[in-house]
Amino acid sequence: MKAQRVLMPVTGVESWTVVDQDFGPVEAAERYLAFLSSIERSPNTVRAYAHSLALWMEFLALRRTDWASAGVEDVSRFVFWLRAPGGNVIVLDASTARRSEATVNRHLAAVFGFYDFHARTGVALAESLVAWRRVPRGSFKPFLHHVTKGRPIPTRPVKLKAPRRLPATLTVEEIAVILAACTRLRDRFLFALLAETGIRVGQALGLRHSDFVSRRCELRIVPREDNVNGARAKTKTIATLPVSAPLVRLYSEYMHTEYGELDSDYVFVNLFAAPVGRPMRYDAVAKLVARLRAGTGIEFSPHVLRHTRATELIRAGVPIEIVSRMLTHRSVVTTSETYVHLGVEDVRAELVRAGIWSDRTVPS
Repeated sequence: MKAQRVLMPVTGVESWTVVDQDFGPVEAAERYLAFLSSIERSPNTVRAYAHSLALWMEFLALRRTDWASAGVEDVSRFVFWLRAPGGNVIVLDASTARRSEATVNRHLAAVFGFYDFHARTGVALAESLVAWRRVPRGSFKPFLHHVTKGRPIPTRPVKLKAPRRLPATLTVEEIAVILAACTRLRDRFLFALLAETGIRVGQALGLRHSDFVSRRCELRIVPREDNVNGARAKTKTIATLPVSAPLVRLYSEYMHTEYGELDSDYVFVNLFAAPVGRPMRYDAVAKLVARLRAGTGIEFSPHVLRHTRATELIRAGVPIEIVSRMLTHRSVVTTSETYVHLGVEDVRAELVRAGIWSDRTVPS
């Protein structure tokens, strides 16, 4: 079994499916992945789920078990199979596992989503893999809980407890080194933009010139489905963010010095390799990051710049609602759960700032 990239015949949109050893599509997985594409899930999500389902189908083939007759016990054995460092090897120490707890949980999310989809479409046996619970009396009830009153809520019967990993961040000095290593204005503007605003690389690659309002020092993140480079904003509504005057000047310098008279709506385009003028793609940014990592010795990714900016804002005392808006998160909860990871020194500094401790209580 393997995940296979496919292109839709009419639209040319990229999608993914699962094929067997004869390169025929696995119909049950194909239906679920097509459903994810139809509800406009990210292509990266569809690809990840395709790989997860390919592993699940491979595991079931080894056990000679049909997907519709699988049960929770099969899922438990699947977890063991994913964690085993090799064939016929028993895992005694969790640190030697082939896949981390977080990785296994991502595979399980795909598997349970797959069975939840088929359970809703009438596959009775698949329902054994969807555990149902009701909200108990007296427990916390979310807003509009009455909408689901009396309905069962799906939960995962199997899930590993994964240690929480703190988002990787960079220092101010490291960001300065990265920007200085950019020999081209386009590249320096791209990473300066990511570092200052914390936007996603897909949001940057989808920018049009009309989105950068220089006179008001504003940047608009506009969700578009027609980006020819596959860039995704990952937001449903238009978001307007403030940018600094130095960043606006860097944009203007990039436009006049390198972009010139090139006729394109996109801000970030190929300028130094063919086809010139085509909007930059994710893989072009990945190659650029690889060169900068090799040249500077700093391990980073575009998303690390996002983590760094969010952490800086939170440590500076910026309200979490403002940070959430800057990151274009749908919910403040997402921002809080991801970035409120204060260490002991952050807690100490906050106690001083709140006046609970004085500067004299802080060790020098």
